[in-house]
Parts: sequence; C-alpha cells; structure tokens
Amino acid sequence: MISFFEQECKRPQLDYRKIKKWVKLVVELHNFRLGDVSVVFCSDSFLLDYNIKYLNHKYLTDIITFNYNDTKVISGDLFISIDTVSRNAVEYNVPVDYEFLRVIIHGILHLIGFDDKNDEDVLKMREQEQLSLDLFFSFQ
Repeated sequence: MISFFEQECKRPQLDYRKIKKWVKLVVELHNFRLGDVSVVFCSDSFLLDYNIKYLNHKYLTDIITFNYNDTKVISGDLFISIDTVSRNAVEYNVPVDYEFLRVIIHGILHLIGFDDKNDEDVLKMREQEQLSLDLFFSFQ
C-alpha cells in the first residue's frame, strides 16, 4: 500500500488514486509486489536535515529514498522536497505535476533496484522513468 504525507509543506495537488494504481502496476511489471511505501512531501529544510542526519550529505536534493524491501516486496519511505521539485520543473521546462510524477517513480525505481551512481545507471534510470511516465499517461 502506498500512503502520502506532508511535513512542513502543503501536499501537492495530484491524482493520488491514479498514482497508487500506477505505482502498483510499475512494481508488478518488474516482478515485485507492493508492500508499504510512504511518500512524504516536505520542505527543502526538512529534507536537507534528513540528508545530513541519515546520509551525511550536506546538499539539497529532490528525493531521498529509504529502502526496507523484503525479498520481492517493495517497501520504503520516499521523502520529496516540494521546493526542489518545483524549481526543477521550471529549470527543465516541464509541468510541476509531471516533475512530481517523475520523482515519485524515481524513488520507486530505486526500491526496485535501479540506481543512478554512474552514467550508465543514469541512462537506465531515465529510460525506466520515461517508460513508467508513458504508462501513467496511457491508462485511466
């Protein structure tokens, strides 16, 4: 089950029912089952504190993913900065809703096992993000 929360911000206006179906479908297409996933929308300052405290990274990011998977069951926490996502949408010239979807599925793909530590992994991650986004926009 996927749940949505907010810390130090307002929850973005998204179609959460459709997102839940979409995430479940993407997870199942990769031969996993959806366990408990929390998506926490938060401010830059909240996410920066988490990044420093838990990952020892002293920089802003759009998402931090904590993986609690159990074999083929996807579980974890996705912390998403609404501030950074909003800025990135402007920078990449995409609708903010689209950028939120991309970041959500980016976190889910991390839980599935995709990484973005090197150029080759980044290309695979971007390809999977795009395939997943195409899927979102192709179903009701």
